[in-house]
Amino acid sequence: MAAESSKLTVNEIYESIQGESTWSGRRCVFVRLTACNLRCSYCDTEYAFYEGTKLSLDEIVSRVLEYDCPLVEITGGEPLLQKEVLPLMRRLCDAGKKVLLETSGAIDISKVDSRVYRIMDLKTPGSGECDKNLFTNIEHLGERDEVKFVIGDEQDYQWSKNTVWEFDLSSRCGGVLFSPVFGKIEPRQIVEWILADKLDVRFQLQIHKFIWEPTRRSV
Repeated sequence: MAAESSKLTVNEIYESIQGESTWSGRRCVFVRLTACNLRCSYCDTEYAFYEGTKLSLDEIVSRVLEYDCPLVEITGGEPLLQKEVLPLMRRLCDAGKKVLLETSGAIDISKVDSRVYRIMDLKTPGSGECDKNLFTNIEHLGERDEVKFVIGDEQDYQWSKNTVWEFDLSSRCGGVLFSPVFGKIEPRQIVEWILADKLDVRFQLQIHKFIWEPTRRSV
């Protein structure tokens, strides 16, 4: 059992361009972990729900370091479902890497190493998982962290706007990100709403979906 607990189930490890967040455009190594406790309507990584291989922390760190890349993102699925992700992130930070964590925000983030840049995806009503948001996580966010809202319609936008204002996210976090659900809403529409409301947020597109085919994996 001890040997099992020192492993993580990994869906894929690969190098690409960071497609989202304030780190967009940077070369990045992605460690995608298997399993997710949510089923968002717009999910584009359903293959990570179940597919994966058990790897030791040593194996994962070794494979990441082979890329000789300063930026690493831990993603999923939902990476915080596997407790061994916490020591993995510590080891990558100790190795001098800038470590990003992409999490849904439905699981406690308080135990994540303070050196990690946390990107928390608060779920909008259109995701179908809005009731899973753990709003106490916001108390743990700081200037290096970011909050993302994926928006599919005006209801999602209004909910996101009100959440930004209610929790003063633009002051609390290093970045507040508004993203369109790819292929569902015109990006221009969200930009027009942001301008009309004078929101202090960052509009973003998933640039990897414009560089490669939107459904292509490991990009």
